[in-house]
Amino acid sequence: MSIKEESKIGNLNSVDIRLDGWALILGASSGFGAATALKLAKHGMDIVGLHLDMKSTLQNAVNIKNTIESYNRKAIFFNTNAADINNIRNIVLKLKQDIGTKSIRVFLHSLAFGSLKPYIGESVDQSVNKEQLEMTLNVMANSLVYWVQELFFNDMFRINARIFAMTSIGSERNWKDYGPVSAAKAALEAHIRQLALELAPYSITANAICAGVTDTPALRKIPSSNEMIEKALKYNPYKRLTTPDDVANAILALSTEFTYWITGNTIYVDGGEFLT
Repeated sequence: MSIKEESKIGNLNSVDIRLDGWALILGASSGFGAATALKLAKHGMDIVGLHLDMKSTLQNAVNIKNTIESYNRKAIFFNTNAADINNIRNIVLKLKQDIGTKSIRVFLHSLAFGSLKPYIGESVDQSVNKEQLEMTLNVMANSLVYWVQELFFNDMFRINARIFAMTSIGSERNWKDYGPVSAAKAALEAHIRQLALELAPYSITANAICAGVTDTPALRKIPSSNEMIEKALKYNPYKRLTTPDDVANAILALSTEFTYWITGNTIYVDGGEFLT
């Protein structure tokens, strides 16, 4: 680690940002969602986490929940499909009863589940079909709108609440077999802009967060992800990948009361990776 890196980390650890209220995080057991859950909890927030894990990966969610509670913060976790409309409605109603209205200060949409198939494959069977394309758009884009609607109309958002959605450079660039996810990310950013417009009168902001290439389980599912990593290491001015903690630090900063005038944007947290 360089002297500059040590200095940066030391300075961050000395910053005492204190937040309160609840953060609702979709995708809380790994990657950006897990890092953000831990970061916000460490700085004073209670966490509601949604994740979808089988037996083989369930311990990840348990570990995140236990760590949050070790910070003397409350943690409510649901292992379920966060894109199912009935689950959304039922969970919001349960939260309304358990933690009360006007309780959600931060809402993070970080769902990474979709089809990675070409539009035009070597055969019809090897090409994305209607169900796969619509599922990808529903999980990775449209579910954001449904969650915000349920939270808003059940009076769950605090004044000056923050809405974040994880996007990627794939919203405007193409990659092999990434078409369905690329379409979903473009739609997600459009949803964020519209939500920012419509929620401004209620003092609620909405921004998309575009991370640089980050070595997460979701990235490893993308064909030729190794090529993406190599390219990022070559072109990032810092000559390293983005980390989940880089993104969590940005979300922490954007969750403070001082960022009330930042809304409707796609904010790049990438160390300048996409400058070239």
